[in-house]
Amino acid sequence: MPSLYPLVRMDTDELPSGPWIFGRSVARPHDMPEDGSIVEVEDRSGRFVGHALFNSRSDIRLRLLSRGKRSDLRNVREFLLRHIASADRLRKKTLRLPERTEAWRVVHAEGDDLSGLVIDKLGAVLVCEYHALGFWRLRREIESVLNELYPGLAVHHRVPKSVRSSEDFEPEEEPQAEELWINESGLEYPVLPAAGHKTGWFCDQRENRLKVGLYARGQDVLDVCCNLGGFSMHAAKSGARRVRAVDLDEEALARAHRAAARNQLPVECVHADGFDFLRAERAKTERPSLVVLDPHKLVTNKANLEAGMVKYRDFNTLALEVVRPGGLLFTFSCSGAVDLPTFLGMVFFSARRAGREVRLLEVLGAGPDHPQRPDFARSRYLKGALLAVD
Repeated sequence: MPSLYPLVRMDTDELPSGPWIFGRSVARPHDMPEDGSIVEVEDRSGRFVGHALFNSRSDIRLRLLSRGKRSDLRNVREFLLRHIASADRLRKKTLRLPERTEAWRVVHAEGDDLSGLVIDKLGAVLVCEYHALGFWRLRREIESVLNELYPGLAVHHRVPKSVRSSEDFEPEEEPQAEELWINESGLEYPVLPAAGHKTGWFCDQRENRLKVGLYARGQDVLDVCCNLGGFSMHAAKSGARRVRAVDLDEEALARAHRAAARNQLPVECVHADGFDFLRAERAKTERPSLVVLDPHKLVTNKANLEAGMVKYRDFNTLALEVVRPGGLLFTFSCSGAVDLPTFLGMVFFSARRAGREVRLLEVLGAGPDHPQRPDFARSRYLKGALLAVD
């Protein structure tokens, strides 16, 4: 069949393992496609590779959407409907998430073969988060598909500030959503969709919040970088002796305070910088027996990997210093540029710095609505460890 899209040729015959093709592997097209457009991709020998989203201003020059068939993208809306509906069936029919929560990830970018597109359902609202200019340009088609699959739900769009830089575009502002309450595992939280951190709620930590609850009964719990207090609420609900939720973001902490009141749970909300709070805490005689450390993304890309890892080491060293002997530490990183071996190596190095003996009880990650591709390690962006601390 004749080509429907501009042609871009790779500068190699070696196909990438994942969906990203970087600029160094792409030959300069004779006729430059418009940034954000769909293109056909061939290898250096002229063999058809697949379709991709093209952006000459991004280091990720091509994001593969399909491989092997020129007919796959004959109708863009049908392509989007096919892939989003498949992702939707996994969450609803297989994982049966609506039975447990009002908030889950509908589309997980590369994990659902839609590189650069994230969609979260937060109660009666769907939030589309764009990490690729190409999908931002297709947002009306995406919204049309979501209106078909989720009739009656509002759809909001957001582009993170980091993406505006990496994809080099400034989106026009979209209308802001109003705050709403969501129910997750029997607890209610006030969220502001498409605002604050990520899409407005950390759907990826749902199973880990439940896991903290399993160990929290009778414990003195410290939740550092608590955001809306999800870990704290589950700890208090499970019968923790004391729960403190610490965050520097005043708006997020105010919502955590309201969530504690709404759920009638005894959570102390503390406005403080996590580093400063932990430094003050280690000087005290009475220490927490269960600490959760879940900082924001400290490594945004490979360029600031070293500086970000220093922050991770300092944060984890402080957290390990304050855990009571015989206690537990749940520690996390949501930096996709940090792989699991690097993360675990950092944790064990921090334990040596803190002079603590630790045993790794479990490696943690995102819930199953955040599927991973074996050929694309960055799809496992959330990494965590449960440690016994002596």
